[in-house]
Amino acid sequence: MTLAPARAGRQVITALIDEVTVESIATEAWIALVGEDEVLVPLAGDLPAETLSAWVDVVGPWTGSVVLTTGRQTAADLTRALLREAAPELLDHEDVVDAFGEIANVVGGNVKASLPGPSTLGLPQVGAAPAVRNPEDVCRLGVLWRGQPLVVSVQGALPPLPSPHTPNENPHQNGASL
Repeated sequence: MTLAPARAGRQVITALIDEVTVESIATEAWIALVGEDEVLVPLAGDLPAETLSAWVDVVGPWTGSVVLTTGRQTAADLTRALLREAAPELLDHEDVVDAFGEIANVVGGNVKASLPGPSTLGLPQVGAAPAVRNPEDVCRLGVLWRGQPLVVSVQGALPPLPSPHTPNENPHQNGASL
């Protein structure tokens, strides 16, 4: 089997995007969704023991995930800030999932737009952060929002799997594949 030519020379994310770009994207999304007075301060902080992550997958010439991770209480506070006066007195888990997922969707969409080639964006997911599959294919930004730590990471998937042969490339005369 051979690697697909378009994927054989796949670059790691740090060759395509840097922390300054990720910070700019996150800041713009924050202002648009949460409000002009809600700033992200580019200072890393230690995440609490109980975290929640929201992410979207990007599939294209570069494939990976855009992940936002913060403490569970910070995710709830973020939900209230996003919903503003429409926030219910008591937030339920679905409110947090929807709001936090929407922020990941916007940040992920803007990251996707800054990457080369046509790509697709998956649906937002919320839960335990996806594992870092290739430590050399990660761009990580630590920020503080309202004094609470939040991490935005753009992390690549494993190197692409070998592509199957197309019928025209199949070396067997009868068309059978191995």
